[in-house]
Amino acid sequence: MSSVLVVDGANVVGSVPDGWWKDRAGAARRLHDRLLVGDTSYDVIVLVLEGKAKGGVRAGRDGHVLTVHAARDGDSEIESQVSVARAAGQRVTVVTADRFLQARVQGLGATAMSPSWLLDRL
Repeated sequence: MSSVLVVDGANVVGSVPDGWWKDRAGAARRLHDRLLVGDTSYDVIVLVLEGKAKGGVRAGRDGHVLTVHAARDGDSEIESQVSVARAAGQRVTVVTADRFLQARVQGLGATAMSPSWLLDRL
């Protein structure tokens, strides 16, 4: 069974007070670059970006990282990504600090982890 890691880009970037709010696109790019070289042991990493962060990374695949630009809001896109992956029989882990989103993706069969869990692995 293949594994998918879905990353709530806004939540992960926002979990570190490093001035990300001054350059959301740059913060998204830095997270993307860390995901490319980090040891996460997932077959595919889906990085979901929304708002101004979308300007930092083009949508599409780069190695094992697939960047998705949320059409509306990040939460809806994350839930959609989980639903598609679960329907394909994949094991899914979602990284977000949003407790409501964690509960929703767990209801879809995914595991939810915190941004610190991911950052400790990158």
